Amino acid sequence: MEWREYIHSDPKILVGKPVVKGTRLSVEFLLGLFAVGWTEQQVLENYPSLTAEALRAVFAFAMVN
Repeated sequence: MEWREYIHSDPKILVGKPVVKGTRLSVEFLLGLFAVGWTEQQVLENYPSLTAEALRAVFAFAMVN
C-alpha cells in the first residue's frame, strides 16, 4: 500500500494535518471514528468521497507515523 497516493499535508488545509487527498478529512479524525466503534461500512456510507483504498491508506500512514 502506497499511502502517499492518498494522504497528504498542506498548511492551508486543517493547519497541515495529514488528510485524505481531495477531502478535509484528517487521518486523526478517521482513526477516531474507528476508535469509537464505527465500521468501515459506516465510514464509507457517511463519507461517500472516501474509498476503501483511501481508508487502507489511513491505516498504512498511521503504522509508519
